[in-house]
Amino acid sequence: MVELRLDRDSLLNHIRDEEQILSMRKLLDKLEIVLNKHIVESTDFFDPYQRRLAKSILNRFVQISYRELGGIDEAERKVIQIYPEYLQEDTIELPINSLEIKGSISTLSHRDFLGGILNLGINREKVGDILIHEDSAQVVVKKEVFGYILTNLTKIGRQKVSVREIAMDKLKLGLLEYEDISTTVSSLRLDALISSTWNLSRKASQGLIESKRVKVNWEPIMRVSKEIAEGDIVSVKGYGRFILNSVKGISRRGRIKIGLRLLK
Repeated sequence: MVELRLDRDSLLNHIRDEEQILSMRKLLDKLEIVLNKHIVESTDFFDPYQRRLAKSILNRFVQISYRELGGIDEAERKVIQIYPEYLQEDTIELPINSLEIKGSISTLSHRDFLGGILNLGINREKVGDILIHEDSAQVVVKKEVFGYILTNLTKIGRQKVSVREIAMDKLKLGLLEYEDISTTVSSLRLDALISSTWNLSRKASQGLIESKRVKVNWEPIMRVSKEIAEGDIVSVKGYGRFILNSVKGISRRGRIKIGLRLLK
């Protein structure tokens, strides 16, 4: 039987973000295997923007089904598992595992936990959400690196930790640390919001956007005049990220009153 070869250029010609072309080519490699060998394949962890791009490709193929898996429904990072459409979802093995980290971790941040795992030589794409709680952290990872992390992760920074496997149904939303800020802006343009959040000049915020350091809902944005809507998440490399939590009306001076949630 002649194997199907996908027309990659045609399937990717709607994607303008050059940084994501390689990820989507890897997705097409997985898809091609499923179509030709009738087996199950899964991607590495994708953020919501990458998953939107992936689904714009996968939805063109009626021969396959797929599901997004991140341990919990609310997960930010999820893998996409692709399988022949005739398979029953509940018969397919999960491509992810979950683990729990305990120890003297009260002073540790998300960055610390991620750094401890990556220092083992693990690629970021193999690690999903890190859910931090008062006395533990729960981490979702690809199955192929799970055993290695379980055996070799003994320290986070200078803190000794213990690691054990936990069932996926024991995962729960992590504690979200944030600061609520009420302010006013001249408009809901991206550059205006960045300027207000970090007390930057409009020129400085525009420079951040134009130098490809800003994402909106995980998508790289280079248009300084992009309008931001309630619920949008803006991340700026080197500064952090915030949510436009609410738009509260117009002040007496004609400025827009907003509530921002600055994520820590």
